[in-house]
Amino acid sequence: MNRRKFGQLITATAMEATLLRARAQPATPSASANKFSCEIGTLQLPSFDRCIEVVAEAGYQGVELTGYFQKWTPQEQRRLMAKMRSLGVMIDMLSGLQASFAIPGQTEEFVTKVRQHCHVANDLGCPQINIKSGKRLEGVAPQAQLAAAVDNLKRAADVAAENGINIVIEPIDLIENPTIFLTSVTGGFEIVRAVNRPNVKVLYDFYHEQRAGGNLIEKLENNIDWVGLVHIADVPGRHEPGTGEIDYTNIYRTLAKLHYTRFIAMEYSPTIDPVASLRNSRIEAQQAMASVR
Repeated sequence: MNRRKFGQLITATAMEATLLRARAQPATPSASANKFSCEIGTLQLPSFDRCIEVVAEAGYQGVELTGYFQKWTPQEQRRLMAKMRSLGVMIDMLSGLQASFAIPGQTEEFVTKVRQHCHVANDLGCPQINIKSGKRLEGVAPQAQLAAAVDNLKRAADVAAENGINIVIEPIDLIENPTIFLTSVTGGFEIVRAVNRPNVKVLYDFYHEQRAGGNLIEKLENNIDWVGLVHIADVPGRHEPGTGEIDYTNIYRTLAKLHYTRFIAMEYSPTIDPVASLRNSRIEAQQAMASVR
């Protein structure tokens, strides 16, 4: 073996050893009281098994589910839940409810489906469900839909409380969904204040809110007591924090100043290796939040 090839071998061996040590080390202890989660649909990985392995390797404690669970057999559910427990990962939020809270005249159907969804959440050890508003209805006054939203969510809150479940309502920007009723956290906070139940709050998705109107920090500061969860992705592109126009360092510092201690959920499409991407995003958030303590 000549000197050049020997040098290349030594370099490769050193790099491999460094990588193996990094993988073997436990996740960096959280610099904040927050836990981190990932909406796994954005990872675009071939299986749920690989998704939970990725989030665990990145030092996360939770995953959010939209459609995966609906196809599980009882046997598969038991296997996957056991694997999650072994990796220290939980399901922190469940989406996919096939009912909307801002539709007049559908209260009984809505409440029935909320009850069923709460039972599914309990089976999965999940403490929180996500409910969307549904469409703006032609020929129906916005105030009528708003009144229906408040009444339906009060009923849903009671059902969820009986099952030990929290509810977060999620506004979606009009670019993504041109027909949706609830388009901004401003309206969301108005609704949850009117509902006035401790287990009904707003999912503050900074990606959607930036596209809906911006002014992210002031809305956060004025309504922190009604924020049940935050979602993280940058604009444009819905990729990692730092790839677009949102100043997430200031957002994380604000969350720390406001003593936000709930899950911080990444809901973006990684542009690099998903483990590295999620790990970097977690560490950046922890460092920013620790800087104000």
